[in-house]
Amino acid sequence: MPTFVRTDKCDGCKSQDKTVCVYICPHDLMKLDKEGSETGHVMQAFNQEPEQCWECYACVKICPQSAIEVRSYADIVPLGASVQPLRGNDSIMWTIKFRNGDLKRFKFPIRTTPEGSIDPYVDKPAADLEKIDANGFFVASNGYREGDPGELIAK
Repeated sequence: MPTFVRTDKCDGCKSQDKTVCVYICPHDLMKLDKEGSETGHVMQAFNQEPEQCWECYACVKICPQSAIEVRSYADIVPLGASVQPLRGNDSIMWTIKFRNGDLKRFKFPIRTTPEGSIDPYVDKPAADLEKIDANGFFVASNGYREGDPGELIAK
């Protein structure tokens, strides 16, 4: 389900050079229309190729104005329905509004651990920089990196 920008909500991240959705999109699909020549909306972002969207929803999650919505496929959400994400500090609330007016809400955490709580070096030995030039220091398995640096000799 590709994304689209609600022009009534987007403020162009307060008219910066680059919006957060432009910054975060891994496929470079989001674009800031600085002059309004492409969309008719000055200093607002838009998804320039929705059919190429990877559907990672990074832009949806990061948008400070909750201006990016998901364009649903008709086989999942029937025509006339909508899917609206609402970003909070710790979670995203997805609201699905069906054609008959029924609402369904799903809440998912943005993170599963508190920010700054992960220690990638826990239970790892401290680096011994005196050994960094020693032959075999970076050997992981199968006898690689024997002999001179840069020379690979398999056993």
